Amino acid sequence: MSDVPEALEQLYAAMAESVVKLDKKRAAELAQVGLDRDLDLNEVIEKGFVVGVQQVGELWASGEYFLPELVMGAEAMKAAMAVLNPAILARKIAREPIGRVVIGTIEGDIHDIGKTLVATMLNTVGFEVTDLGKNVKVDRFIAMAEEKNADIIGISALLTTTMVGQKKVIDELKKRGLRERFKVIVGGAPTSKRWANEIGADGQGPNAMESVELAKRLVGAADSAVLAAS
Repeated sequence: MSDVPEALEQLYAAMAESVVKLDKKRAAELAQVGLDRDLDLNEVIEKGFVVGVQQVGELWASGEYFLPELVMGAEAMKAAMAVLNPAILARKIAREPIGRVVIGTIEGDIHDIGKTLVATMLNTVGFEVTDLGKNVKVDRFIAMAEEKNADIIGISALLTTTMVGQKKVIDELKKRGLRERFKVIVGGAPTSKRWANEIGADGQGPNAMESVELAKRLVGAADSAVLAAS
């Protein structure tokens, strides 16, 4: 690639720019450059691609980018990570997560596009995420949160008929004496901050940026780079 900067800081800037420009191919190519130059892969991620993720989030928050751009930015980051992950595993590089999240769409609800985007974005900014998928039973949320030693349980619902399941998870946590162990956040079109307060959740993510910002605040990582999803 003749247009790859030689200087390290310029290379990191180019990596960030590939995410901002939503260019999956360029992001993957620059990730490979990082491998070829035997760079510190934690720095490649944090000083390069995550900076781009943060910028996409800022553009979304300012109204310059919309949901499609948010998704494409995440896809560019994922393309870079697909190149880097095998080397990270081979080198056994420890990248300590900023928190652990178990997330899913509650039982009776098969809508998971928004939830999947949340999971992707949380993972992108440094959370360890276990995505349980859709139509998830109350017991499974709790069992996986215990197994993964989660900090946060994220419960999505797109239907007014299923959002009551979010309350059931919280009620069951209380019943088992586990409520103080996990933070619980809720999301989905019919939810609101009022609903979250009513059922005793720790917060509600009304949109992309606020969902991940909320998760970060709950684990005390509010100064981390961020791109969020609703």
